[in-house]
Amino acid sequence: MSPDPKAMKFLAASARHVLASAQSHARTVPSPCMSVCQMDAATGWCQGCLRTLDEIGQWGNADDAFKRAVWNKIDARLSELAA
Repeated sequence: MSPDPKAMKFLAASARHVLASAQSHARTVPSPCMSVCQMDAATGWCQGCLRTLDEIGQWGNADDAFKRAVWNKIDARLSELAA
């Protein structure tokens, strides 16, 4: 199953916003969850947010540095999917 193009467009815009505005998200980094919650067996990424199960599981207790690192990975995964 391939990700929904509209969802990926929204996720890409969100990633750019979060990564470009680290100062405005100094207290809380928003979750990339899109309430799709289906894992792709081939990539190991959620079809909605492109996080791994490990990243999803750690998100609630993670610090902002971890969350920004995940957003960076999401951005890289979006590029990989677009290639």
